[in-house]
Amino acid sequence: MPKYRKKPVVIEAFQMTRERRQDNSDWPSWMHEAWNKNPKDDGALMPIGKSALAHPRHDQETLVIMTLEGTHQVAWGDYIIQGVKGELYPCKPDIFEATYEAAD
Repeated sequence: MPKYRKKPVVIEAFQMTRERRQDNSDWPSWMHEAWNKNPKDDGALMPIGKSALAHPRHDQETLVIMTLEGTHQVAWGDYIIQGVKGELYPCKPDIFEATYEAAD
């Protein structure tokens, strides 16, 4: 069976916490751009109350990202990654730490 190795790629990522959700002053520019997108557009970042996942019991401060694969919820502590083509997607902290390391 052939084996494959992931190509080394430098990405940008931002770990979302409740505090960072409340105070967006340290958000990177690409997250501000995603926040200001139309909620129906790919790459839009929004509170869950504005998404297809909206439900009265959901935390209105929780975020979702609209992707080509559908709507993905961002849990507190998840990393939001900007991929090589500018796409956004969430990543669990344990997966992020196993997959990525700091780049200079």
